[in-house]
Amino acid sequence: MDLQTIEFEVSDHVATITLNRPEAMNSFNNRMGEEMSWAWMNVRDTPDIHVAIVQANGARAFCTGADVKGGMDWVFKESSVWDWEDPSNLLSPKFHHRCWKPVVTAVHGMCAGGGMYFVIEADIVICSDDAVFFDPHADADLVSTVEAVGMLSRGVALGAVLRWALMGKAERLDAETALRLDLVSEITTSDGLRARAREIALSIAGRNPKAIQGSIKGIWESLDMHHTQALGNALNYTMMGNPYTTIHNPRRETDPS
Repeated sequence: MDLQTIEFEVSDHVATITLNRPEAMNSFNNRMGEEMSWAWMNVRDTPDIHVAIVQANGARAFCTGADVKGGMDWVFKESSVWDWEDPSNLLSPKFHHRCWKPVVTAVHGMCAGGGMYFVIEADIVICSDDAVFFDPHADADLVSTVEAVGMLSRGVALGAVLRWALMGKAERLDAETALRLDLVSEITTSDGLRARAREIALSIAGRNPKAIQGSIKGIWESLDMHHTQALGNALNYTMMGNPYTTIHNPRRETDPS
């Protein structure tokens, strides 16, 4: 694909996806939606890719959501409400593209509104100390739900999510607050962000990719299930993904080392 809004590189079993519209603070348009969809299908369908990293070019912003100034007709269709499509269907890896390979997202600068699409379905999210998360939907008289529900699925407290969604740009989560709320798991310096994201990705990429994918699939699918059902599904995946001889060999050494 002739990439215009993202960069896509693969090395050492790691695909690095870099948002590349710094002049528009990496806001997404139709083209980025198409290119991100292509990227997730490529990651999903390429056996040699074990892990993906999402990062962004430019100093000011990771992503500021939809480019409302133009290039968004795939979302803002006026012919019928039933023609409407949420950008998350193209931008997010898991529940639309069924890409169960691990995703490491590295956030710097501003992550606003729809920029959270790249965060809420990531498996590991880290940020630099200059990162700030906020939601401008309320300031533009727009409903904010997909991003907010995604934050809830990551375990962010309900009260914090409501403040984030209802107070618009007046409620900004800095890096330390994002860490406290479990929105991110680690803070780095700006200069060290990409290196740390790659270090994490390489660590995961060196492990059995089938086992990693089974773990991710079972964990994320559990969010849609009753606890008992989730445990049953998890047991099925354990039986499917772990070789019988590895678990049940009576001569197996008990010393895990």
